[in-house]
Amino acid sequence: MRLQAPQFQALFTPGLRSVAELFEKKNYELRIAGGAVRDLLSGVTPQDIDFATTATPAEMKEMFTAAGVRLINNKGEKHGTITARLHEQNFEITTLRIDVVTDGRHAEVEFTTDWHKDAERRDLTVNSMFLGLDGTLYDFFNGYEDLKNKKIRFVGKAAERIQEDYLRVLRYFRFYGRIAEKPGDHESNTLQAIKENAKGLAGISGERIWVELKKILVGNHVNHLVQLMYELDIAQYIGLPLDGNLEEFARVTKNIQNLSPKPMTVLTALFKLKDDVTNLDLRLKISKEEKNLGLFLVKHRQELTKAQGPEPLRPYQDFLMDSREANTISKIFELLKYQGEEELLKEMQEWTVPSFPISGHDLRRMGVSSGKEIGTALQQLREEWKKSGYHMDKEELLSCLKKL
Repeated sequence: MRLQAPQFQALFTPGLRSVAELFEKKNYELRIAGGAVRDLLSGVTPQDIDFATTATPAEMKEMFTAAGVRLINNKGEKHGTITARLHEQNFEITTLRIDVVTDGRHAEVEFTTDWHKDAERRDLTVNSMFLGLDGTLYDFFNGYEDLKNKKIRFVGKAAERIQEDYLRVLRYFRFYGRIAEKPGDHESNTLQAIKENAKGLAGISGERIWVELKKILVGNHVNHLVQLMYELDIAQYIGLPLDGNLEEFARVTKNIQNLSPKPMTVLTALFKLKDDVTNLDLRLKISKEEKNLGLFLVKHRQELTKAQGPEPLRPYQDFLMDSREANTISKIFELLKYQGEEELLKEMQEWTVPSFPISGHDLRRMGVSSGKEIGTALQQLREEWKKSGYHMDKEELLSCLKKL
């Protein structure tokens, strides 16, 4: 087939036209690869575009240098990737490769000019397609068919693909949550291969696991996929608690469906104790902000809840006004999402945090001179202000001081 979608036509910037001309002159083949092809076939404009070519890194360097093109970031060169900058745009172009040796984490590669061989070493059929710059689709493993049918399958044998890089187990789940229409639509031999190889995830770095896990947590079918991680014995190798609270997880994932929660907010539903957050951090090296959010939710999800009566938001507002910590407001937003309080979340987001209208100077002018007395008076006035729902102004508070 030949793709002529507007999203595809929009890729042809002056930069890409110049790159294409250089490759054509030298008779090197250049195609769009991987995820960008999947996005274009789904009618989505890709965020990142990777290119693949038959030219070796040395040939690309020679060609770009002769044309006066700037090359940046040579870190990817040993894996076959050259990054060229033309017309204020970066182009990441990788030589076709075959995996010679894999250890479940890294691969030693050898360059090739065989497109089929390169497609064969990719993880999932929907990620193994190439698109020529004339719109021709090169699809060796029925990836387009799987994409149309919303099926997620490994290229070739699932066990072989997983053993090349155990992180592919989580990539399978991530793309399932992104593409599959309904939960539970897996091939039994794929699940079997995942279960038999789950232990391999123990050797994958926490940082790489966390990148994938975060995307799973904010994708579709998250409750189904996390339950599956427990059924297939994956959870223990990726820092999740052995006795995760799956009932709470099912309830919370229903609550937050349309509320755009942070990944940590979703994940915290599994945790019963603060130690669960600490253990996750030890395994995945999450950020300080993520860890603090997890600890906050575990601590406050039960007791910090809406009030009965006309002011349901008051407990959250009071908590925020009493807090001395940074980012408390964003943590409260996440708590409201966790609790499924959509209306209260909107109200809280629209609420302007009021400023306490009294200062020490005001009290000195009223004749209160000792520091200790000023501190006590400010505290008492703050309590009165709080009782009023933060509505009392300076005059009302000062007249209140006379009574006190």
